[in-house]
Amino acid sequence: MFVADRRVLAKLVPVLRRVLIVDPNPHAARLLTDIIKGMGAGEIVVEPGESRAMQTAEALEPGLIFTERGGDGLDGESLARAVRRSSLSCRRAPIIMVTADATASTILGARDSGVHEFLRKPFTSADLFKRIENVALKPRDWVEAVGYVGPDRRRFNSGEFSGDRKRRADRPAGGAAAMAAAKDQAMRILAAALDQFDKDPMQAVRAIREQAATLKSLAMKAADSRLAVAVGALEVTLASGPACKATLAAPIGSLLAMAAPEPMKQAG
Repeated sequence: MFVADRRVLAKLVPVLRRVLIVDPNPHAARLLTDIIKGMGAGEIVVEPGESRAMQTAEALEPGLIFTERGGDGLDGESLARAVRRSSLSCRRAPIIMVTADATASTILGARDSGVHEFLRKPFTSADLFKRIENVALKPRDWVEAVGYVGPDRRRFNSGEFSGDRKRRADRPAGGAAAMAAAKDQAMRILAAALDQFDKDPMQAVRAIREQAATLKSLAMKAADSRLAVAVGALEVTLASGPACKATLAAPIGSLLAMAAPEPMKQAG
């Protein structure tokens, strides 16, 4: 019989206060409901399909979402992408995908749709608890881009995944190295957002705002006045009215120029 540490259970309360389960199979949904109730879950709402799930997510504001990968009226990957790209207050809530179809392609598909964790059926209470513990106590950086929105895929926590950057040693070191990695990623997302602006203008602007905030924070931490001024120019442009690719090109270009490697000097 699985028994969780009470101190750990207490730390899970925020994510378990309101839970949304999306599964067209009522028996599977009932089993999951019973298990997480035993872990202290508060309000639990079950929906069978994607459209109802989005409506419920808006009203419930869940701290945790479970979704089956597929079924009648449900595509779990599509649901995850819809939540991530929405304006819902719960758009960043952890999502755990549950399925018996645990192939390499389905695991990577879940990861790339913005899912935090992947849980293969049949599972034990201990398996489920570990996934919930991961999303509650091991937060991952958020990536707000155009092609992808969700938790940092380099730290996909599923025990099923063994791809790039899974090992602890592959993660960026702390301090200056971590700040440099964050700056590099923000610059890359800015460049991609400008390039893909016409594909999804709303998400592109949201991605650009997020990177501007990240770079502003990094500039303050590093006391980098040049970066702060360049970010300020981008923020002014964003605040000046509806943003478009033409108006954003100059301030983003100035930022990207700062990230470009300096030309090599000729030997004299």
